[in-house]
Amino acid sequence: MPPHCDSMDGPVVTAAQKALAADDVDLVLPYVPASGEDEVRDAFDRVMPLHAADGPGADVARLWFDETVVRVHRAGEHAPYTGLKPAGLDVGPVIPLAEKAVESGEAGEVFQALAAELHHELTRRLDNVQRLAARKDESVPAARDYVHAMLGFEVYANNVHQALQAEPHGEDGHSHG
Repeated sequence: MPPHCDSMDGPVVTAAQKALAADDVDLVLPYVPASGEDEVRDAFDRVMPLHAADGPGADVARLWFDETVVRVHRAGEHAPYTGLKPAGLDVGPVIPLAEKAVESGEAGEVFQALAAELHHELTRRLDNVQRLAARKDESVPAARDYVHAMLGFEVYANNVHQALQAEPHGEDGHSHG
């Protein structure tokens, strides 16, 4: 998964910063699993006095809170926490379209982008299978190349199917990465 949930401009840090600004930890709790709620509440309670005072430690305290929330969020996905990523990283073409779809309620642009990419990949892979099929009877290595490509195409198609059938983010206990 491209950087998103663990970036400084991603939804988790954005929610953490909104929670601090509003003095309302409930604004960030939906981004962490219930099992991590106490840790986030404790971190929030520790950071708020420094955040409110806006003294020399406020920026460090806010960053620590952001890191804590993202770490707990990632743990809820059974994914490693590898640190906060800077804002402005390329998240690929689909995340912005998905965010736009969430706001508008229209999935058309996401569908078109994914359908075009899927069509391109299936065609590219199948063309390779067909190219290798024409040579498969020439030698064992040629047959092996064909079998590798043919099985790769089938496994790719099955993996896409499984991804389409997967539970939404966070419901299956697995990472989105």
